[in-house]
Amino acid sequence: MSILAFLRSNAPWLSAGVLLTFLSSFGQTFFISIFAGEIRSEFGLSHGEWGGLYTLGTGLSALVMVWAGGLTDLFRVRVLGALVLLMLMAACLFMALNPVWWLLPAVIFTLRFAGQGMTSHIAVVAMSRWFIATRGKALSIATLGFAAGEALLPLIFVALMIHYDWRLLWGLAGLIAVAGIPILLLLLRHERTPQSMAHLSQSTGMDSRHWTRNQALRHFLFWFMVPALLGPSAFNTAFFFHQVHFADIKNVAHVDLVAMFPFYTAVSIAAMVLSGWALDRLGTARLMPLSQVPMVFAFLLFAQADGPTAMVLGFFFLGLTTGMNATLPSAFWAEFYGTRNIGSIKAMAAALMVLGSAIGPGLTGLGIDLGLEIEAQYVLIAGYFVFATVMMGLGIARARPLLTLAP
Repeated sequence: MSILAFLRSNAPWLSAGVLLTFLSSFGQTFFISIFAGEIRSEFGLSHGEWGGLYTLGTGLSALVMVWAGGLTDLFRVRVLGALVLLMLMAACLFMALNPVWWLLPAVIFTLRFAGQGMTSHIAVVAMSRWFIATRGKALSIATLGFAAGEALLPLIFVALMIHYDWRLLWGLAGLIAVAGIPILLLLLRHERTPQSMAHLSQSTGMDSRHWTRNQALRHFLFWFMVPALLGPSAFNTAFFFHQVHFADIKNVAHVDLVAMFPFYTAVSIAAMVLSGWALDRLGTARLMPLSQVPMVFAFLLFAQADGPTAMVLGFFFLGLTTGMNATLPSAFWAEFYGTRNIGSIKAMAAALMVLGSAIGPGLTGLGIDLGLEIEAQYVLIAGYFVFATVMMGLGIARARPLLTLAP
């Protein structure tokens, strides 16, 4: 099937995925962090204190994701998605109206759980379940919403902050989130459901069987993947979380740094599309071990950057992994563990990624407060990605033969 025929025949479901991934932006660090200066100033917080509160709220959302992520195995996307978007609207309004610093962990929890956690989880699980032979293509298209959010929202909202109060802009974000509900319901009038597709679109994993979440947790491969699950979410999040501080120490205006984001997004879109095309042909076993190598170069470049050229090159490598990470992991769980329980298995992986996004800002913020400047931290982070790549490669190499074994 040509790409145009694929888009035409699957437009409602793919569009629903794009919508959900785009709206998840309001709970993503790249969006929340553009208000970091205003939040720290409003509540009198240091980098470490703000990072610690962010870690607490995000960590709690990771714990709840372990349970809530499995709901995608039970409920339709149109029902669960609408409820989560209502929660995301409430979270945005919570941030807009919050008067005290000690409620910030609760604000961050609701934003991260509804936005980064459930909204994006619902989208990628639906694509992983609804599509088999074209899973990579579907994921790469649906996750374009992430890229659109990263490219457009920081620029728009940073520009609006020049003229409007930051709290008012969070109210606007809430209105945009809730406006997505009728669009989602319209797109999914004839939705594919977990139940209706149960016998039509399921694929098995290792040993030609469907794995449960408990079985996956007892299998060696899951634990070899843990460093790779934590790394991008932890340190990509940390980079964008401290973007204001990074711009300050590099003597770059914040708006000039944000102006580089569209290039980063363009690279991530290209990597997303190409990795989706490649995984349908090569499988995730060959591609996953290479997916985080660009992060090593990205953080080394950010550490040494003394001008816009090195920063742009750093964003290029960061975008490569970001794009691959939007498609490969979701397809990986379906390919190695089957699709029958993909929601609950992916929920564990999503919880680890959310946990990583909790650890990254808090750890790096504490480092800044203790005198370990962000540039030195980025060198250490590059070393972490070397370790994660080695672990992932060893685990997949050992597990790959199981994909061809009969039960």
